[in-house]
Amino acid sequence: MATLRALRSRVSGIRSIQRITRGLRLVAAAKMRRQQTVLAAARPYGQQLEEVLQKLLRAQETRSHPLLAARQPVQRVAVVVMTADRGLCGGLNAAVCRRALALMAAQQGSSVEVIAVGRKGEAYLRRRGYELAAVYPGAPQPLRPAHATAIAADASQRFLSGSVDRVHLVYCEARGASQQVPVVQQLLPIVPAAGAPPSPAVDDIIFESPPEQLLAALLPRYVRGQVWLALLHVAFAEQAARLLAMDSASRNAEDLITSLTREINRERQAAITLQLMDIVSGASAVNQ
Repeated sequence: MATLRALRSRVSGIRSIQRITRGLRLVAAAKMRRQQTVLAAARPYGQQLEEVLQKLLRAQETRSHPLLAARQPVQRVAVVVMTADRGLCGGLNAAVCRRALALMAAQQGSSVEVIAVGRKGEAYLRRRGYELAAVYPGAPQPLRPAHATAIAADASQRFLSGSVDRVHLVYCEARGASQQVPVVQQLLPIVPAAGAPPSPAVDDIIFESPPEQLLAALLPRYVRGQVWLALLHVAFAEQAARLLAMDSASRNAEDLITSLTREINRERQAAITLQLMDIVSGASAVNQ
């Protein structure tokens, strides 16, 4: 009976945990849909801005803006590690931190400054003895562009002042609800993506102001936009990973409850069988 009580107590505890994981799964699903809507709305703006910037850079051969200046040799590198503030989202935060450590290890001959965005990344790096140049919240709710502006301004100031020669973003890119991939993106100096040609709408743009004036206005906005998109990816990837983790935990709890219920039934059957044997033995002794 002691074994039965222990098994029933364990099943009760697992059911309580399962109710929590199911609740967290529902909350994560609702938040993920909201973040997906915000991310889908922000992507066209980022793509259009990058296409306009590419055309402007093709129109200006000098490219003399400080945010475009590539410095050689690269002696100082800033790595912005972007993670979530909370856990319970599988291996999402650890994967981003491992990708950042691999990037830092590859910077041979260059000193590295680390900027942590998110408490999980901050704790991970501090435990491994890294000195952090700056710390920012991960993806606070509600997520506002002012948060991206602060991070972008800090990174730009470090680059423009010459304290670093290159700035990298390390974050988890959401490529769907079930796929989150840690990526490294060079933020500064700006290297506009090559490949796909601008859309016809962008080709029809006529620039009236001088290219230098337009670059001075567009490049800081481009940097803020890249940081903003990265934060949106982090927020969406966090909720998507938490949804998958809580769904898996709920299913594992159900499997464990089923297994323990079978064990409880076996114990009950064994106890009933033992009691029946005692009754039969007692009756046989009385009859004799």
